[in-house]
Amino acid sequence: MERKNEIYIDIEPGRFTEECLGLHKRLESPVMAYFAEDLRKESGVFRIYCVFLDRKAGRWEAVRTNIPGDDPKMPSLAKEMYSASLFEREMAEMFGIYFEGSPDSRRLVLHEEVWPEGYYPLRKDFAPPAPGLKTPVERSEYRFKRVEGEGIFEVPVGPVHAGIIGPGHFRFSAAGEPIINLETRLGFTHRGVEKMLEGMDARDAVSLTEKIAGDSAFAYSCAFCGGIEKIYDIRVPGKAKMIRALFLEMERMYNHANDIGGIATDVGFSFPNALASVIKEGLLALNGKLTGSRYLKGVNRIGGIAADISTEGKALLLKSLDTAQKDLGELREILHSSISFMDRVDNTGILKKKTAADLGITGLAARASGIRSDLRSVFDGDIYEACGFKPAMEEDGDVLARLDVRLNEFDASVWLIKKLTAMLGNLSGPPETETKWEPKEGFSIGCVEAWRGPLVIWVRTGKDGRIERCKIVDPSFRNWQGLCFSVIGDIIPDFPLCNKSFDLSYPGNDL
Repeated sequence: MERKNEIYIDIEPGRFTEECLGLHKRLESPVMAYFAEDLRKESGVFRIYCVFLDRKAGRWEAVRTNIPGDDPKMPSLAKEMYSASLFEREMAEMFGIYFEGSPDSRRLVLHEEVWPEGYYPLRKDFAPPAPGLKTPVERSEYRFKRVEGEGIFEVPVGPVHAGIIGPGHFRFSAAGEPIINLETRLGFTHRGVEKMLEGMDARDAVSLTEKIAGDSAFAYSCAFCGGIEKIYDIRVPGKAKMIRALFLEMERMYNHANDIGGIATDVGFSFPNALASVIKEGLLALNGKLTGSRYLKGVNRIGGIAADISTEGKALLLKSLDTAQKDLGELREILHSSISFMDRVDNTGILKKKTAADLGITGLAARASGIRSDLRSVFDGDIYEACGFKPAMEEDGDVLARLDVRLNEFDASVWLIKKLTAMLGNLSGPPETETKWEPKEGFSIGCVEAWRGPLVIWVRTGKDGRIERCKIVDPSFRNWQGLCFSVIGDIIPDFPLCNKSFDLSYPGNDL
């Protein structure tokens, strides 16, 4: 079945793995989303989707199959394709689906120490334990992969950390100083976001999506609105598309400035962090003046944008961008001219291109390892092609490469915003489409290239127009694995530096 820029291929369960592997090889795409929905009430089955990206054709291709609702099991795709592994672990704990031959069946966010057996929250008939009811909880210890051998020792870090970062547990195996294995355990900030979205009116859900991961508020609402707009066949005005692209770049810029400063801090270089903080604050203040929200909340609406950018706002925007770019140029010079700084970031935290491809790494981390991964050149390509957009790329895959991608993307974002601002001057009319909200059943994919990478949201609405299922894939979900592989061979004191060079999201991962 083909609809909009999405193709759905219905297949028997026995051929599911074969079809997915064929798409993976033909499209050279990792698994971009892999999820289930509970259709037992309607047809007695769980429906499984595995989504790949056809970059050349500018569309999604999804393999779809049904498995019995009373005996939900199917062969594991992760045996053949590593980028499917985390998704299968997620479906196992959220739906109770058993994947035969799975190489890793450990839980992700419903930790054994606190979550009872037999409760699967994304099933439609899920009900939590009654108040006061004692339910059996498996008090077993989480099974980290142990590295055996003489002189091997383990260093546990977290989940509670200094500062204001989110909770995550990191288990290092080391022989002397070099790290020989790193595993993460996340899920400590799981909030049940996908369950919360079930039954919500789409217009009300926009506000919730902005709160999933605060540093990507605009990207989340933009992707969600895009999915709903496709279901309702809403034509978004060209002006609104350009303003959305503009604010996505603003969100990218202030986060990149923050991370550049953080990388400097992690090697004890405090002055560049102070300058980066000035750049970030200037951009946040600019957001506030243009939209009333420093973090661009309340800007996106289904059908367009809440408010236009005035003539005065455009002048302020251009002036502020010149200041930010000038300050970033100074920041770049400070960092690149420091021998001690460059010694710490060069050849540290290397994520090789093949490893990144095998893991299904996307977004900024992939581009720093030589993999072309950027949805801006795939979807809404007419806007970016008109601006002459080309993604920033590096080949070495180390901390320095990820730093340079950020620096180059900052400059590219300034250039893009100036182009978009000039193009906005040639457009008239409102930045939002008036929509008659008659309930409509349907499903679709919304996506944007958020500042970390591709943010993909699949949403289905029921006959009453309310959300039946919403699957969210944050770029951090797979990229944590890239961090684990990048530190092998480095020393434990370099881990904070490697970690910041990825700067992955705890809430975006945990959902």
